[in-house]
Amino acid sequence: MATAPVPANLPLFYKDLVPLSSVDHADFHARPLDKADFLVNQHAIPLTSDEFVSACRFFPIVFSAGDNPVPLALMGLNEGVNTFVDDEGKLLNPVYVPAYVRRYPFLLARLQQDSDELSLCFDPTSGAVGKFDEGDVLFENGEPTAPVQAVLEFCKNFEEAGQRTGMFMDELKKADLLMEGEVSIQQDGNDKPYIYRGFQMVDENKLRELRGDVLRKMMQNGILGLIFAHLFSLQLMREVFAEQAKAGKVPEFQEVPTN
Repeated sequence: MATAPVPANLPLFYKDLVPLSSVDHADFHARPLDKADFLVNQHAIPLTSDEFVSACRFFPIVFSAGDNPVPLALMGLNEGVNTFVDDEGKLLNPVYVPAYVRRYPFLLARLQQDSDELSLCFDPTSGAVGKFDEGDVLFENGEPTAPVQAVLEFCKNFEEAGQRTGMFMDELKKADLLMEGEVSIQQDGNDKPYIYRGFQMVDENKLRELRGDVLRKMMQNGILGLIFAHLFSLQLMREVFAEQAKAGKVPEFQEVPTN
């Protein structure tokens, strides 16, 4: 496996990236993390469209602002607030864990800008991969072990899901279905409601006005089901807000962005 340096621009959660190498990491082990402290202050987690049906039961699913929106699972409505984990990063209740979280500390990265080849890398600061006595052996006789192969397969599947998500977003933009989102939540004891903006959502009025052939195509390729999963999930915003209020993590100001 490659040993070249990885790009400096790191994705969410990752503090450093090192290409996994049968030479440099021949005696390394991988162990499961008993907590996800990297989640503590993260309120919005990237989500693939493959996960909408599973995730919509637990999180509001929205789309980021800007010209190139991506789906996000909201674990809190305010920056720095995650209502699904405690202060140490342990899940408070059984919940669907997005693949983006489960992939950490591994990912596939392009080591050379002029190449399409992706290499398996990991975050050496995670505490999950290192010279431990316990955990899964990463290499035997210079070859990746079954656990490494499983991680590689998971990361490949994630990349493929990301491509499908990109096509899903292209269809939403092509149909001009996205609108600036806004949710107003009235808290007992406050005269004014909390108004959350800074995200995008599907415009139900435009959805109802779609031509029959466009709607039929969306039904046939599964996009319509994903849209409904997104719309149904928005009802959970009030539940997430209630959890924030219970934890005393509702800000004093009235108008705040979700991302």
